[in-house]
Amino acid sequence: MNFPLYKQMMKSNIKLFLGFGLVSAIYVVLMTSLFPLFADNLDEMESMMELFPDSLLRALGLEAFGNYGQFISAEYYGLFYLLILGVFSVMSAVQLLAKLVDRGSMAYLLSTRISRVQIAFTQMMVLLSGLIIIHVLNFGGGLAAGELLIDEQNAIAMKDFFQINFVGFLLFFAVGGYSFLVSSLLNDERSALATAGGLTFLFYGMNMIGKIVTDVDWLRNITPFSLYEPGKIAGGDAEVWTSSLILTGIGILAYTLAILLFRHRNLPL
Repeated sequence: MNFPLYKQMMKSNIKLFLGFGLVSAIYVVLMTSLFPLFADNLDEMESMMELFPDSLLRALGLEAFGNYGQFISAEYYGLFYLLILGVFSVMSAVQLLAKLVDRGSMAYLLSTRISRVQIAFTQMMVLLSGLIIIHVLNFGGGLAAGELLIDEQNAIAMKDFFQINFVGFLLFFAVGGYSFLVSSLLNDERSALATAGGLTFLFYGMNMIGKIVTDVDWLRNITPFSLYEPGKIAGGDAEVWTSSLILTGIGILAYTLAILLFRHRNLPL
C-alpha cells in the first residue's frame, strides 16, 4: 500500500464517508425513537399485518415486531440500510478506480512511479476504511439510542446488534468487492457505475423475488443478499458464521481478481 496516496484519498473522501455514516446513524436513531410507539400499539400493528400476504411480509422482514431487535431489523436493516450501503459501495468503488482512469488522473499517478498493484490495493483500503467508518457510526448511534430509548424488556442484546452490523459490513465488503472488480475492468465511469449498480439491483431483486415467490426461492442462492438476514440474527436463528465466511470469501476473491486484472490490462493513458 502507498501511504501518501492513502492519506490523500482519505482526505478527499472523508466527507463522503462521514456523510453516509451520519445519515445511517441518524436513521437508526429515528427508527429507534419510534419503537416505543409501536410497542404501545403492538396488538393493532399485528392485526394490520394480518391483512398482508405472508410472502410479502417475509420479503420485507415484517413477520414480527415483538421486540426492538425484530423492529429495527425490519424497519431499517432489512430495507433502508441495504439501499444506503448499496449506493455507497457501488459509487465509491467506481470513483476509486474507473473514475481515475476516465478523468485521466490514473496517468498522473502512474507517472509518480507508484505501481498499479499499489494503486489498486491502496484504493481498496480506502473503500474498506469508508465501510468501517460508516458501520462504526451506525453501530454507535444504534447502541446509544437503544440504551437511552428502549427499556430492558424490549432491548436487543449487544451481541445480536453487533452481529447484525458485522454481517452487514461483510455483505458490503462483498458488494464493494465485485463493484471494485467491475471498476478495475472498465475505463468509462458511467459504464462501470451502470454495470456495478445494475448487478447489485439484480441481486437485490432476485433475493426479494425468491422470498415472495416460493417456487423460485432458488434464486436467492445466487445472490449475496440472501446471506444477510438481520431478523433471524436478532431472533438467534441465523447461521452467522457460515454467512460471514462465505461473504468474506466472495470479497477476498473479488478484490484479488480486481488487483490482478488491473495490473495486467491495457489502460487508455
